[in-house]
Amino acid sequence: MELKRTSLWEEHQRLGAKLVPFAGFEMPVQYQGISQEHLAVRNAAGIFDVSHMGEFIIKGKGALDLVERITTNSVESLILGQAQYSCMTREDGGILDDLLVYRLSEDSFMLVVNASNIEKDWNWVLLNNLNGVEVHNISEKTALLALQGPNSIKILQKITNTHLSDIPYYHFERGEIQGIKNIIISATGYTGAGGFELYFDHEKAPEIWNLILETGKDLGLVPCGLGARDTLRLEMGFCLYGNELNEDTNPLEAGLSWITKLKKDFIGAEFLRDLKKQGIKKKLIGFEILGLGIPRAHYKIKNRDGREIGEVCSGTQSPSLKKGIGMGYMIELDYPLDEPIFIDIREKLWEARIIKPPFI
Repeated sequence: MELKRTSLWEEHQRLGAKLVPFAGFEMPVQYQGISQEHLAVRNAAGIFDVSHMGEFIIKGKGALDLVERITTNSVESLILGQAQYSCMTREDGGILDDLLVYRLSEDSFMLVVNASNIEKDWNWVLLNNLNGVEVHNISEKTALLALQGPNSIKILQKITNTHLSDIPYYHFERGEIQGIKNIIISATGYTGAGGFELYFDHEKAPEIWNLILETGKDLGLVPCGLGARDTLRLEMGFCLYGNELNEDTNPLEAGLSWITKLKKDFIGAEFLRDLKKQGIKKKLIGFEILGLGIPRAHYKIKNRDGREIGEVCSGTQSPSLKKGIGMGYMIELDYPLDEPIFIDIREKLWEARIIKPPFI
């Protein structure tokens, strides 16, 4: 299958990015190095091309009811200009995707979904659009840049008249950057380092990308790839679809009860209400290695006797902490939190301790 490319593919090549297949796209995994890019975001700023993500518009009569039905969080509670983290579940509670919901107007919403799930999610929207609500898949027309890090606001404020400091976390405004209008400037991100995500017409992507890079060069801004995006989100304990989340896992097991409003009716709510009464079979935990080992996905989690009690979903060497960290599912729900666990790394058991994320 031929890989798709974002509107910034040529810019990534020009900057010497290492391009790899990801979710059907050819995407930059790194430029100068994952650790270097990671620390730049934590200490200054980094910019990511995440235009491979999907965007759906749901608007008009019945839009609120449709979004409420297919997502787990309380959409009705959103005010205009606010976004929320949510997920879509099947009837059996399995997670189809995790996503962001933006309230653009009283009866207009934007759903931002994972690149690997665009087709599946779009078909799910169509399947459940029982009342003929107006829906549009604008994924291929939309560019998305993530400007992240403590210097993000200084950089972006130089090129927009929008008062960025007035945008609360998980809120957004429509603004203008150097004459380019109708840009959604959203105080969201996947790094835990603060910053903004920008949605706009994909044809303007090279112009805005290069403008931001030039504006931020004296403030430590660097282009970043998906490698640093993954280590940054893992330090914060943010879930990644395909690792912590999938159709065989439900939001109660994944620690996402806080975005799962069981008092409302959504697809999968009845199953999840029953599951809450019966009790879950596994739970997501965070951990750090006490030695030099580096955990990876699918490594087994064991107790001190070597009995398997879980499996790692995500693991890495934290660039900030200089130690191995990870998340995984444990099947022993009553395992003592002060009791060490052991990660089986190439047939050697590395001691670790359970930690509630974020790790930093």
